[in-house]
Amino acid sequence: MEPLRTVSAAVCLLLALWWTTPGLACNEAVCASIVSKCMLTGSCKCDMTDLSNCTCCKECSECLDNLYEECCYCFKMCPKPERSWSDLAMHSEVEEFHDPEIGLFSTLTNKHDPKQRWISYTFPVDHQIVDFGHKYQIRIVSVDESAPEGGTEPQQVTVNCTVAYLTQCRSWAKCSFSCQTMGARSVRWFHNGCCECIGSTCINFGINESRCLGCSDGIEDMLHDEGELSDDQLDQVLMAEMTEV
Repeated sequence: MEPLRTVSAAVCLLLALWWTTPGLACNEAVCASIVSKCMLTGSCKCDMTDLSNCTCCKECSECLDNLYEECCYCFKMCPKPERSWSDLAMHSEVEEFHDPEIGLFSTLTNKHDPKQRWISYTFPVDHQIVDFGHKYQIRIVSVDESAPEGGTEPQQVTVNCTVAYLTQCRSWAKCSFSCQTMGARSVRWFHNGCCECIGSTCINFGINESRCLGCSDGIEDMLHDEGELSDDQLDQVLMAEMTEV
């Protein structure tokens, strides 16, 4: 009878924790089993109001094992994340490549891709001639004719910048590899899986906005449900989402 009462109390406490932590990521599907186990063994049974004086936090984290990051919120034993999964598209990582294949990138992106593997955007950007140099053969849109008195050369040149957003979301590693194979100069990868390949004449790493057509709002929840994934596992999750769209 005593074990039954213990199990019932654990279940009630677990439900209470889920109901009282709506702002935290306590994932019932992932955490139910491990949280129940840790509560039944007493590994997480202490006052966690003051985490600096938590007497069971170390034992509790060891009990949660590899699911600590996913399930520590169920016990209110870890700080609330500064970012939610819904704002991942607002954060990105960038990388610049050496020796890009400029001609290849231009060939692939100057027209609409019939297979819809990516969507391209082209827009003018201004470069200071002294900084831009003559490293690349580029198509100049216009030159700033305004010059200081004395007849000095124009100081600014306007060129076309082209970026390509890959339709399917992918991991950071696959995004970087894909953009290199297209001949891009640099890459911007958004935390929601959106991949932007950036041409050689762009500045500030292209467009700081996620515009991938295949990255749905539901992907963040899927990634959260899966926990920490390898690049191959992440690609499988993202590919599964693509087949459902």
